[in-house]
Amino acid sequence: MQFQPILDQINEEIRPLLGQAGTVASYIPALARVPAAQFGIALRTCDGQQAAAGDAASPFSIQSVSKLFTLTLAMQHMGEALWQRIGREPSGNPFNSLVQLENEQGKPRNPFINAGAIAVADRLLSHGDARRDILALMASLAGEPIAFDEEVAASEAATGFRNIALANFMKSFGKIDHPVDAVLDVYFHQCALRMSCTQLARAAAFLCRDGAHPQDGLPAITSERQTRRINALMLTCGTYDAAGDVAFSIGLPCKSGVGGGIVAVVPDRLTLAVWSPALDATGNSLLGMKALELFVAKTGLSVF
Repeated sequence: MQFQPILDQINEEIRPLLGQAGTVASYIPALARVPAAQFGIALRTCDGQQAAAGDAASPFSIQSVSKLFTLTLAMQHMGEALWQRIGREPSGNPFNSLVQLENEQGKPRNPFINAGAIAVADRLLSHGDARRDILALMASLAGEPIAFDEEVAASEAATGFRNIALANFMKSFGKIDHPVDAVLDVYFHQCALRMSCTQLARAAAFLCRDGAHPQDGLPAITSERQTRRINALMLTCGTYDAAGDVAFSIGLPCKSGVGGGIVAVVPDRLTLAVWSPALDATGNSLLGMKALELFVAKTGLSVF
């Protein structure tokens, strides 16, 4: 299948819709200033072919898309022990809900809601320099240096009161080992990773290759079993409380972020990254989701 013409068609269909609906993430000042009328799409196949269209080379703050990579690191370090403090169920609630966390004694429902990702950051601190390890993983996967956007990280730290509350809440239940400030520093920086669609599609390619490194000849990132589990969590929990609708309308494991990025996986075929900053009511990219629907319709690719 020739993917470049398909991505070009999707870009042509999405462009007239830019700026018509959705809003950028206004609660993070650095993201509130991002122009909404942008769209990029890129993919990488299992055998290394790449295609891209639109603003695919423009870097953006990947935000919660980072959670699939920090989860990968934590699974490398801890294996099954990771799940002693983090669940694997969809939340059905907003990604920053305090109510659910209290009802469940400080154990996050899954690693892709904010509380779960903060718990993962805490686990990473037990195994070394978490920020350095995150950058090293991303650079290895993308095949080029990847950096934190320090302005975004500072903006999140200055306004992230709900995340501060979540971390302190988990600390009060004994679910966080390290100082809250240190844990949140890792979390705010991972969300501030700055990447393009092309880089993201390449970095996530291990998820369509049964865990094999995107760069041939390098050690596997995860086992085949771990890779299946990450993809399963992306399908059931990766798009906040819209995961059911996304599975219904798109039918691919996805991980989204409020920066407007989404990574989608077609196991054994390809990884796809889309970006458009304007969000819908659930915090997912409005036109990013539309682009994924178009891609599935045009290619017939789905896990179902």
